[in-house]
Amino acid sequence: MPAIVHIIDDDLSFRGSTGRLLRACGYGVETYSSAEELLDRLPDRRGAGCILLDIKMPGLSGPELQDRLNGQASSLPILFLTGYGDIPTTVRVIKAGADDLLTKPIAKKELLQAIERALARSGMAREKHERLDALRTSVNHLTPRERQVFERVARGKMNKEIARELGSTERTIKVHRHRVMEKLGAASLAELVLIAERLGILASGKGPTRPTGKNDGDGSR
Repeated sequence: MPAIVHIIDDDLSFRGSTGRLLRACGYGVETYSSAEELLDRLPDRRGAGCILLDIKMPGLSGPELQDRLNGQASSLPILFLTGYGDIPTTVRVIKAGADDLLTKPIAKKELLQAIERALARSGMAREKHERLDALRTSVNHLTPRERQVFERVARGKMNKEIARELGSTERTIKVHRHRVMEKLGAASLAELVLIAERLGILASGKGPTRPTGKNDGDGSR
């Protein structure tokens, strides 16, 4: 399915000509005459795409729409369009996460390159998010004792030390550690630590999960 460019501009002629150009280049195109119209027809955030947004429009302005979309956690990159340079507005939209700001009239090559850059960055961010979601799912499938072992191993603790903390045996901790690495797809200790870092476990400032005192099936109490 082609990436969809959402064009929001109150200029009918611009929407028409830009839409024809992008369709001819293989993109899907959706057009909106106002920011309010896009909010009424919110695009699917899961698919590949971007927003081509005019800064000044009647009603809700481009930057105001950007604020609304940010509040809704939209992941679609925004390329702003403006008919003149406005440094304060430029600073505002870029700080708020705009992918680019283009000045009208914009050449075909410049427009297509800006869209491709936005889609590439968005694609990488989406892939990273999907990988993190997969890792979180895998961690959620760990047993409580495996989670305790995972956190302690990732913080550099030795099996003997972990066994002492959890009231278990070193042999049993080795078994749990092996299961953790299998479930998380980690081939080495370095990969296990990297997973913990990506999930924010090491940066959370929280200590490892304390043992519950319940029998976890490892033969220890």
